Amino acid sequence: MSHHRMILASAVAAHPTSPSQPAPSSPHKTLELTAQAEFEIEGAGGGEGAGGAAAPLPRFRMVAYSGGPMKVAGWRHPVVIDLAGLAIPSPSRPIRFGHDATAGVGHTDQVSVDEGRLVATGMISRDTPAAREVVVSARNGFPWQASVGASVEGFEFLRENQTATVNGREVAGPLNIVRKSTLGEISFVDLGADGSTSATIAAGGSSPQSPDLSPQETGAGGPASEASSAVAAMRAQVAAESERIAAVRRLCAGQHAEIEARAIRDGWDATRTELEVLRASRPKAPAIHAPAAPAMNQRVLEAACVLSGRLSSPERHCAEQDLEAATRAFGQSIGLQELLLHAAWANGYTGRTFRDWHGVMDAAFGRPPHGIDASNSTLSIGGILSNVANKFLLEGFFSVERTWRNITAVRSVTDFKAVTSYRLTGNDQYERVAPGGEIKHGTLGEETYTNRAETYGLMLSIDRTDIINDDLGAITTVPRKLGAGSGKTINDIFWKAFLANGGFFTAGNKNYLAGADTALSIDGLTKAEVAFMDQVDSDGKPLGVMPQVLLVPTALSALGSQLFKSMELRDNTSSAKYPVTNPHQGKFRVEVSRYLGNAAYPGSSSKAWYMLASPADLPVIEVAFLNGQEAPTIETAEQSFNRLGIQMRGYHDFGVALQDPRGGVKSKGEA
Repeated sequence: MSHHRMILASAVAAHPTSPSQPAPSSPHKTLELTAQAEFEIEGAGGGEGAGGAAAPLPRFRMVAYSGGPMKVAGWRHPVVIDLAGLAIPSPSRPIRFGHDATAGVGHTDQVSVDEGRLVATGMISRDTPAAREVVVSARNGFPWQASVGASVEGFEFLRENQTATVNGREVAGPLNIVRKSTLGEISFVDLGADGSTSATIAAGGSSPQSPDLSPQETGAGGPASEASSAVAAMRAQVAAESERIAAVRRLCAGQHAEIEARAIRDGWDATRTELEVLRASRPKAPAIHAPAAPAMNQRVLEAACVLSGRLSSPERHCAEQDLEAATRAFGQSIGLQELLLHAAWANGYTGRTFRDWHGVMDAAFGRPPHGIDASNSTLSIGGILSNVANKFLLEGFFSVERTWRNITAVRSVTDFKAVTSYRLTGNDQYERVAPGGEIKHGTLGEETYTNRAETYGLMLSIDRTDIINDDLGAITTVPRKLGAGSGKTINDIFWKAFLANGGFFTAGNKNYLAGADTALSIDGLTKAEVAFMDQVDSDGKPLGVMPQVLLVPTALSALGSQLFKSMELRDNTSSAKYPVTNPHQGKFRVEVSRYLGNAAYPGSSSKAWYMLASPADLPVIEVAFLNGQEAPTIETAEQSFNRLGIQMRGYHDFGVALQDPRGGVKSKGEA
């Protein structure tokens, strides 16, 4: 397990790398996690105590981590720190503000694991604006939260339906368990991801800035003394106000006009003003909090495209660690421009935006700027687009009706020439062997059936407009359409061949039944079964093949399922006999196709149905695929010189042909 540096905090959310910025080179990852926290800050007054003695430093107590799973920004699944594997180098750990090394607050004097929680106590020992902000805000009742920083040396992923015991409690996947880590520092943060975080403040005694003065010290006496005291008080008040305003203006330094005006108007003291200036001056997204992006590679970018395109069951197409890395880097969406930029950067492109359209496209497709060697690049935009497109192509292909696959034989061919299938017939029965005699030779004839594969294809393009609009959906929608189009094409070719069966299912072949008694029913099934079973081979003997499939149009779907599943069927007519046992229950697997009753196909009927043998035993129809490739192929490339964009083409090599008429019986279903 490689080592990763993570901030286990929640002060700042994860931000994916912008396309206009270079991809970070650091391999570290950042995790932000806020624990259930509570604080007690004592002696918050500061300054000197009674008799001029220095007051004790303010102390704090916090539950830095509650031990449970937390939903962390940038991670697909919750995170749990296994406190049993957390190393605490020493009782004294730095206490900071927002994980900023330049904003020290104090230190701990004890850090321990108590009943599955990480507990820390210590003191506010730093003399910094951040330390003063923590203390003053605590006195004012601000609810501080806690956040821990640790180096993570090992973690594991708990999959769905798996459970584990961590920190004395049982957790269920999917989630990440940090099994080995080392505590670095603990920080005060003002806002975290855990809404249940709380803080309690204990009073710390009198403030040295508002002492209780005795009457002797005020010069209590007659009216003159009182008047003199009043004037002195007024002068002191005016002087104090002048000093306060001067301090405010000095701190704002002409750079924070709004803070200066509000501070003078609302009577802020120098400390409050300094804190507000500090907050305003602090970077909005400190680099120390920004999550380092994972190293980009082809698998991570493919995973990002899969997540962006909302491909069903992404874990079936991409490794879990690649999905995690893609989520941390891009969230649930990556733009098409961002994808192309990453490919261009891997090939030596140095621009950070998409303004140089031709430069980005050239570098992304393996034509880097002059003087840049991209031979060692491991990232190919052509490979990414092809792999991603193939995943969405297959989703589209398998989304179309596939009844044809359940009733056909499939064979592989190596070229586009016509191929012949040989079905052996003749005398294949054993004969009695006399004692000491020899085994006699049988005779074999041949029945032949032909088929051939042909190419069907379509090309679609992602034009310059799609790329400028940053439409990643183009590289997921286009292959979906190509896949669905291939599925519709094979259905179209297959059912045209199957329904053009006027010379295949005939009375002369003894596999065609017509008449009112051929409607789908118990009696109709019985008649078709008898016709199928009575078929013979070339010697006039039974075939020995059993019917297994009932193929029906959508209009007969419910009745077909009823005949297959029901043990008893009743008729409400006066001539019906009760009960009526269904002798065909469980016999024939029902297959339904919407093409059988579609009027656009010659030979279609909403009443006709078929009884078929298993295609492995005696197929009535066969599909031949070039090199056994049952799914279509998709290819991507940059457009030709006179067009701007990316082109995708899908093609499928297959052929369809009827085979042995004895493999099925057609019932017209009407007179």
